[in-house]
Amino acid sequence: MKIQWKPLAVSLAVPLAVGALSAFLTRGSMKAFESLNQPPLSPPGWLFPIVWTVLFILMGIASYLVYTSGRSHRARRSALDLYSAQLIANFFWPVLFFNMLIPYLLWVTFAGYLNLGVYLLN
Repeated sequence: MKIQWKPLAVSLAVPLAVGALSAFLTRGSMKAFESLNQPPLSPPGWLFPIVWTVLFILMGIASYLVYTSGRSHRARRSALDLYSAQLIANFFWPVLFFNMLIPYLLWVTFAGYLNLGVYLLN
């Protein structure tokens, strides 16, 4: 398989940029997070940016592999749409969490559960 450098660069740049923007918007929040009581097995704070960077790189590689897979346009589009949705959720999670909108997030999750329940039962 020949590497397509431009799509690979874009595929890597997008999740890294999303992660960087999310980190920028929540900068300084890790100090507050580390001051909270942590459960056992909680890793040190310095590990989070390393792990997330590796994960964003892996996400970019995965999206590149989907993009260059040779599958039908519809199959690739479907997979990349799901990827985009999870990347958007991934972006908003720390923004919501570190800006203390957890009650809103919990309510939206509960409302989603109620909607799903009505849909499945009817």
